[in-house]
Amino acid sequence: MRTVEEITAQASVIPVLVLDDVSHAAPLAAALQAGGLRVVELTLRTPAALASLVAMKEAAPDLIVGMGTVLDGAQAQAAVAAGADFLVSPGATPDLLAQFRALNVAALPGVATVSEAMSARAAGFRMLKFFPAEAAGGPAYVSAIAGPLPDLSFCPTGGIGRERAVDYLQLPNVVCVGGSWIAPAGLLAAGDFTAIAENARYAQSLKRPT
Repeated sequence: MRTVEEITAQASVIPVLVLDDVSHAAPLAAALQAGGLRVVELTLRTPAALASLVAMKEAAPDLIVGMGTVLDGAQAQAAVAAGADFLVSPGATPDLLAQFRALNVAALPGVATVSEAMSARAAGFRMLKFFPAEAAGGPAYVSAIAGPLPDLSFCPTGGIGRERAVDYLQLPNVVCVGGSWIAPAGLLAAGDFTAIAENARYAQSLKRPT
């Protein structure tokens, strides 16, 4: 089983996906993979999410597909049963952190404050989602917490467009960023998987400084 650190190290930008139609799952997976992406997050926000997860993994077996917007233990268990390679949550309650540990699954719990980051750290997590990134302080905030929390790394997500992603990737405590701009609702509704593949290709071109 891959650790969350191993998974996030393979991505500069992780597309955050919302699927209402299961029929979009296979061509979307193929488009993202064609664009060079290896890691994606499918959100558990629609009734089609779990079936879409299965379809994406069948269409692109090498794609690492995580399930996001996991809010409680039951959702975490359902996502793992459907084949999720990792789990992502918008926040981090003590019960949810305990469930992540009990499931022995790669997990990216969400935090928005220093206290929340410290609580997740105390529970054994060192790689965290910073959400909602832009509303919660942006790159300046993430940079500021590197000093007191030097052993934590982050995947900022929330309101980060393609131009803004570069600002986060310059930070030493940012491993990757999440973005919904790669496969937005409009392109999915239009079935424009060529444009999605182009967005994926651009996302793949963004790298952290070496």
